[in-house]
Order: sequence, then C-alpha cells, then structure tokens
Amino acid sequence: MAEPVVVTNNLMDVEQFRRVAPALVVVRPTASALAAAGPALAAASVVMVDLRCGVDLAGLVASAGPVVAYGSHVDTDALAAARAAGCRDAVPRSTVFRRFANEIGNR
Repeated sequence: MAEPVVVTNNLMDVEQFRRVAPALVVVRPTASALAAAGPALAAASVVMVDLRCGVDLAGLVASAGPVVAYGSHVDTDALAAARAAGCRDAVPRSTVFRRFANEIGNR
C-alpha cells in the first residue's frame, strides 16, 4: 500500500506523524512542491493537511488520495470549510495524531 503523506510546514507535526509512519512522505505547502509531489499525493493511503498552510483543499481533494484536514479546535469555520471542500474528514489538532495512528494501524 502507498505511504501516507502530510502537507505541512510544522516540523513538530512531522515528528508526531513519523512516530506512527516512519516512511511518511512530507510535502511543503507550496505550489511547486505540491506539483512535484503529484504522484505521491495521488497514490497516498491518506493525505493529512494542516489547515494553517492555506492549501487549495478542493484542488488537493481532486488530485490526491483521501484527504483529512486538521486544525485548531476553535476554528470551526475552517474545519467545516474543509469538509465542504471534499475532505474525507476535518479534525481538531488535539485528536489528529491519535486518529492517524488508529487509521494507519488498521491498514
């Protein structure tokens, strides 16, 4: 199965995700990096995207494996917008790492 991908600038997040999936693919949230990572995104078992990065979620959803967005629990508008953009789910940062571990562990 393809590796999970995370789209973020946050190195602390990357380390948390890598505890569960050491082969995690990390993509910087820039247009050029996202374009270069196209094949990895399309084949990903799951794409975790940090809402603070301002990525075009609808575009990502259209070209990537299942997308799960995560962000601040108080930014309910951003979480709802992520779901409306087609993300499989949008979860608060406080639960994303546990949720990721459960999802990857069940594959």
